[in-house]
Amino acid sequence: MRRPLLFLLPAVLAAALLGIPSAPASATPPNIPSAATAASRLASLTVAAESHAGSYDRDLFPHWITISGACNTRETVLKRDGSNVVTNSSCAATSGSWYSPYDGATWYAASDVDIDHVVPLAEAWASGAWAWSTSRRQAYANDLGGPELWAVTDNVNQAKGHKDPAEWQPPRAAFRCTYARAWIQVKWYYGLTVDSAEKSALSTMLGTC
Repeated sequence: MRRPLLFLLPAVLAAALLGIPSAPASATPPNIPSAATAASRLASLTVAAESHAGSYDRDLFPHWITISGACNTRETVLKRDGSNVVTNSSCAATSGSWYSPYDGATWYAASDVDIDHVVPLAEAWASGAWAWSTSRRQAYANDLGGPELWAVTDNVNQAKGHKDPAEWQPPRAAFRCTYARAWIQVKWYYGLTVDSAEKSALSTMLGTC
């Protein structure tokens, strides 16, 4: 049986012809594990109460550092995660668009976008980073090799603050599976602990994958 022409078209084009809205494409940070791998890594994490929270200072995690030429970590993530990003000689984004997977909003000014540490610096500190060297904390705060840094709506990032998944989850429910997988990967890669409420919330989030 001959299939209708529509079935031979790429999904995005077919959706456009049918008038079906689709989420804008956006770059994704690297090394996000599958749900099964994330579940295994979550099970391997040490469960412990947070500590040393009172001694946290954001300046203990030096950022943003120069990555290449005039571009620092923030500017590098803006270029990675944005679409049609144009920068000036200082590497500042002068135009482009950014889709925030946390809430589904699209922004056209870099000033409306924050670079979120998916596992916040204060959370990392209280989960074991208090014992790290400054150089390791700098590497953590500027990590482009894993799913730690995301370009997202500034107000959403500010509402999140230092909260873990037991206290805050992305308002866009469809992203919570990815968020949990990214969070677990960061904690696993850096050998950070989880508290019991956090682990329970992450397990629930993985259940939506």
